[in-house]
Amino acid sequence: MKENTVKTKLKNKQPVFGVLSGSPDPEIAEMCGVFGLDFYMIDGEHSPVTPGQALEIVRACELSGIIPMARIRSNDPKLILQYLDAGVMGIMMPGIRTADDLRALVSAVNYPPEGERGLGFVRAAGYLQGAFDQKEYIRFANEQILVLPQIETREAVDNLDELVTIPGIDGFVVGPRDLALSLGYIEGPGHEDVKRTIARVVGKINQAGLIAGTTASGGDQAKALIDRGVLFCLNSVAGLLKTSITEFTRKRSV
Repeated sequence: MKENTVKTKLKNKQPVFGVLSGSPDPEIAEMCGVFGLDFYMIDGEHSPVTPGQALEIVRACELSGIIPMARIRSNDPKLILQYLDAGVMGIMMPGIRTADDLRALVSAVNYPPEGERGLGFVRAAGYLQGAFDQKEYIRFANEQILVLPQIETREAVDNLDELVTIPGIDGFVVGPRDLALSLGYIEGPGHEDVKRTIARVVGKINQAGLIAGTTASGGDQAKALIDRGVLFCLNSVAGLLKTSITEFTRKRSV
């Protein structure tokens, strides 16, 4: 178990940048670390990446100095446990709607007494042969895991005043596209009502002293988001490739 440098930066109000990736290829994660990103988010929701594949991705992240995280497909404590035991250091959980959803997430992520995560002879725990004794490891692990539920439905927005009071979370990540759909705007997050809703959500998160995160299509948008109080910025590997390839081919045809 190593220090979660992303969590440390966020505590110090420093912005962090990373990618969401559905690729099972560890080499992509390794390159993202070499290229200087802060975190690599394994997409276990919209991709077939398994906890076993995540284990190899985590090893590549550790090799190149990038913090491995995972978006997990459901708020299932046993599934969350498998990703954590593989060594991911942050959980971004979709589908959070109520305070009970959030309490269940916190319980699954944390060892007792803060939660109900089980302890095994796994690599995240140094196979219980690391530098820490069990008590020290449990305390350190609970401190280092970053917990970021997603806000992507009207119900979550309506319940946000209560959600921000639940202990054990570090912040929230807004999912603009799903939120737009939930609000009834199938054209996407560019609708003015969606933009206003996201701005209100970010404001409430910041007022509660928590981390606000969302997607950024590029550097200019990331800068604008940071100016509005967003510290956790992510793009997708596919999105970055699309932007780079589009720019490359445009210049090539000039």
